[in-house]
Amino acid sequence: MRWILLVYGERRVLMFVSLLSIAGALLVGAVSPGPSFLMVSHISMTRSRTAGLMVALGMGTGGLAFAILALAGLAALITQVPLLHMALQIAGGLYLALMAWKLWRGASQPLDVVNSAAVPVSMRRIYLSALLTQISNPKTAVVYASIFAALLPNRPEPMLYAVLPGVVFVVEAGWYALVAMVFSATLPRRAYLAAKKPLDRVAAVVLGGLGLRLVYEGAAQPFRS
Repeated sequence: MRWILLVYGERRVLMFVSLLSIAGALLVGAVSPGPSFLMVSHISMTRSRTAGLMVALGMGTGGLAFAILALAGLAALITQVPLLHMALQIAGGLYLALMAWKLWRGASQPLDVVNSAAVPVSMRRIYLSALLTQISNPKTAVVYASIFAALLPNRPEPMLYAVLPGVVFVVEAGWYALVAMVFSATLPRRAYLAAKKPLDRVAAVVLGGLGLRLVYEGAAQPFRS
């Protein structure tokens, strides 16, 4: 270990270790099932692999935005201005609840994967929808800020601030790209089609529950302070 420090320099080694630690912590959070996972898997199975990868790109962009937000110190603003935090949280929760309602309503409709994949769809719209899903919970920015505060060295290299948002993007987009590749394969699609209605209803309940939880927590903030 000592020769590594001599060759590369202690500060550079610490920067590399910090990046790996942060990437690992973010990956653990990304792997945890949530609305982003539900969206990527559902779009990949019902549309196409390309559409699923576009969703992954939107998720990565959302993670990039939150990383920049956290590094700029604006994440602290979200927590220090209750009205702003409340508005963002309620808006995000309502957006997830709307997505859940659409998913529940379409659960009973039959799906022809071959034809639906052939129907032209706006990749820009899919990307923006994924981005909105990713940033629907402002608490993510606070989580990022907490991870950065815990794992960054005391005196970070300036380069670390420039590289860190890119690392966040790679972790978020890379994980969801893998999810898109897996769920757009033939076997998962067949399993989904065999039980489309109950699977869509379960996904809608989970997504709606997450959305309503955000709304409840946001609306309850004034009573806690």
